[in-house]
Amino acid sequence: MNSLEAVLKRDRHIVVATIFGLVALSWAYLVLMVRGLNTGAMAMMVAPDAWNSQVAVTMFLMWTIMMVGMMLPSAAPMILLFAALARQGREARQVHSRTLIFLGGYLVVWTAFSAAATALQWWLSSLELLSPMMIGTSSRLNGALLIAAGVFQWLPIKTACLRHCQSPATFLTQHRRPGLVGALAMGAHHGAFCLGCCWALMLLLFVGGVMNILWIAALAIFVLIEKLVPWGTLFGRVGGALLVIGGLVLATR
Repeated sequence: MNSLEAVLKRDRHIVVATIFGLVALSWAYLVLMVRGLNTGAMAMMVAPDAWNSQVAVTMFLMWTIMMVGMMLPSAAPMILLFAALARQGREARQVHSRTLIFLGGYLVVWTAFSAAATALQWWLSSLELLSPMMIGTSSRLNGALLIAAGVFQWLPIKTACLRHCQSPATFLTQHRRPGLVGALAMGAHHGAFCLGCCWALMLLLFVGGVMNILWIAALAIFVLIEKLVPWGTLFGRVGGALLVIGGLVLATR
């Protein structure tokens, strides 16, 4: 193994360890949150009449950490390839900082989504459309969300965003920018494509439960398969059709 291969292998180990650590910490936090919800403490805090700025901040942090745990695994190939290309470019000495900033740019986008999701959760709670366990209480609303997410799986914009997520090499070649600012912009750009691909699926958390660990895991696995396997597009469309069917059944109860 030559020196470059050894360095690339070391970089890969560092990136994998960083991603694994962030994902593991995120899921550990979510498990603790669910335990608090089950004991009733968290359920009391997010009751419709209990919302205030402190609760909103707590929910925002919860959403942000949840998005890290759910979305970061599917972004791992893009981050690993970015680090490898950065090591072989002119800015090889900045490979670790550029990779962290690329990751930061990606997470900034999902942090913005988390803020919007928190506001939506607050609004739905005020309308008593979410239970204290953060599960949708309206079969019509839940059905509409399932139908909307299912239809979105078939739209051209979904396919275009998914294609970018499925092709890390193409994305990094077409959108490559130099420097630390360039790394931030690239990370945010990838995050925007990722958000465009998955935002509708993330809203299904209001259907199955914002703090339902099994539902969170199922959506995360769905996104992972859709992005990383060769037949991911077909998988997503079949899943979309099933979501529409499920939504129609639910909405007509």
